[in-house]
Amino acid sequence: MSRRLEGQIAIVTGSSSGNGRAIAVALAREGATILCSDIRPTALAGGYETDREVPTHEAIVNAGGKAAYQQADASKAVDVEALVSRAVALYGRLDIMVNNAGVFTAVHTILEETEEQYDFTMNVNAKGVWLGCKYAIGQMMKQTPRADGTRGRIINIASIGGLVGLALEPAYCASKGAVVNLTRQLAVDFSPHRINVNAICPGFLATAMVRPFLEDKTFNETLHALTPYPRLGTPEDVAKSAVFLASDDAEWIAGSMLTLDGAFTAR
Repeated sequence: MSRRLEGQIAIVTGSSSGNGRAIAVALAREGATILCSDIRPTALAGGYETDREVPTHEAIVNAGGKAAYQQADASKAVDVEALVSRAVALYGRLDIMVNNAGVFTAVHTILEETEEQYDFTMNVNAKGVWLGCKYAIGQMMKQTPRADGTRGRIINIASIGGLVGLALEPAYCASKGAVVNLTRQLAVDFSPHRINVNAICPGFLATAMVRPFLEDKTFNETLHALTPYPRLGTPEDVAKSAVFLASDDAEWIAGSMLTLDGAFTAR
């Protein structure tokens, strides 16, 4: 059976844990070569991964895939530019860019949120995606298109917090809202060049970032009550959607927000 992403080159930021790790592994399983990127190769403590002591790129190689690791701070232009350059130096091109790196500081109203928390959140979640798109699209525009004429696929990991207001998450919602509309804007500019730019908007998932809330009995019960589907999401749900958006099955999808939330925002 042919794999959907055979021979393609992908970068996944924030690849050491959670969504990023699941996405990198899933893309590799479909035949892509992955340049994993994060501020450190090891997974965050408190995650749900059963093999989190093994860096993502090593897990991919151990499973028979192709991967390497590049340390990068997604909020720094010099790091992101070097990340894209390394992918090209190693593999000759870049076909898929997954801008996944993201942070969340705490729940609070804007009255308690500090300027430092706002700046940190916007720098990683919004600026980081902007930088990833900038340098990836720059590379895709100058490389030879694939045989079918497509130049590349950009997948931004946003959030339902970019579509609706979530209580006590002002900077986070602002940052993800920026990702959502940046995705739409870039799709307008670069769809004519056959670069697909889309976003995935997950709801509440079982990751290290969300674990403290899921382990709070009241909050967990509230989430389940607000989610029509009988279970909450997992990073693997996000990964499957990323594979789809990276594949030829999604060729005519551009500027879309794929919402993965068990109908949380459908009410």
